[in-house]
Amino acid sequence: MAHLMSDTRHWAAINEASFVAGMRLLFWVCRVFGRWPFRIVLYPVLLWYVATQARARRVSGDYLRRVGAPGGVFGVLRHFGAFAEAILDKMLLWGGLFDLDQVKLHGAEPLLQMIRERRGALLVCSHLGNLDLCRALSLRTPGLRITVLVHTRHAQAFNGMLAKLDPRSQLNLMQVTEMTPATAMQLSERVERGEFVVIAGDRVPVSSNPRVALAPFLGQAAAFPVGPYVMASVLGCPLYALFTTRQGFEAPYELHFERLREQVALPRRGREAALTELAGEYAARLEHHVRRAPLEWFNFYDFWHLPDSERADAAH
Repeated sequence: MAHLMSDTRHWAAINEASFVAGMRLLFWVCRVFGRWPFRIVLYPVLLWYVATQARARRVSGDYLRRVGAPGGVFGVLRHFGAFAEAILDKMLLWGGLFDLDQVKLHGAEPLLQMIRERRGALLVCSHLGNLDLCRALSLRTPGLRITVLVHTRHAQAFNGMLAKLDPRSQLNLMQVTEMTPATAMQLSERVERGEFVVIAGDRVPVSSNPRVALAPFLGQAAAFPVGPYVMASVLGCPLYALFTTRQGFEAPYELHFERLREQVALPRRGREAALTELAGEYAARLEHHVRRAPLEWFNFYDFWHLPDSERADAAH
C-alpha cells in the first residue's frame, strides 16, 4: 500500500534484490538459531546502512526529534532495527512460526458484530507496526474477509518471497494505482457482501496533483490523503481506523480498532472542510499511537515536505 516517489523511496526499495536476499539469510538465522542470533547478525548490517545512507539518517533523525524519541546514530539504528524486526515478523507470520494467540485486540467488538451481521466497513490503516497481522487473523476468524488496497510494484520480489512462505499471503491484496469507476464498483460489491476494505491513510499517493488535506501532526502541518474518506462516502459504509503496533521488540502486538464515522457524508458546500476534519481526526489518532510506540512508524521519507497538490476540495 506504499506510494513511493523517486526522491522519497522507502529504504527497503532502494535495492530490493539485495534486501530480499539479506532477509532470506536473516530469516534462516532466526529459524535455526533464534531471535537473538538474528539480531547479532542484523545490527552490523544496519550500522553499515546508517553510515552510508545520509538521506535515511536525516529523515529518521528528523522524525525521532519530532516524536521526542532518543535520536543520534543510536536512535536511528534502533528505528531501522524495529523495521527489520517487523519484516522478520511478516516472514515468521507467513512461514507459520508466529503465535497469533499473543496478539491483543482492542475495540474489536463493533467489527465482530458487523461480521455477525454481514456488514462491511472501510478501515484506514497506517505504516505503523505490522498490518499483516490483521490479514493473517482474517484467515483464522470465520466470516472476516479483508481486501487490502496496495501499490506494491516496487516490492514484487519481497511479496514473491512471502508467497513462497505461504501463497495465502497474496490472496487478499488488490493492486491499485488509481481509483477507477470499475475499481469502485468492485469494492462496493465486496462491502455489500460484508467484507472489509483496508487503505492507508498516511501516505500521499503518487500523482502530479495529489489530493490531500493538511493536518497538524507531531507539531507541524503535514499532507494526508483524502482518498479514504472520499471512498467511504462513495461506499456508504462505516469508517474505522486500524492501528497495529507494539511497545518494544519483546512486547506483544496490539490491534486497535477505532470508529471514526458510522457513515461519511460529504456535502457539496463545505466539502473541503469536511475532508480536512476527517483527515485531522485520523492524524490525531495516528499521533497518539505513534507517540506510544515511536520506533514502530515506518514512513522513511520527509513526511512534512508539502507536495504541490490540489487541496481537498479537488477530490471527487
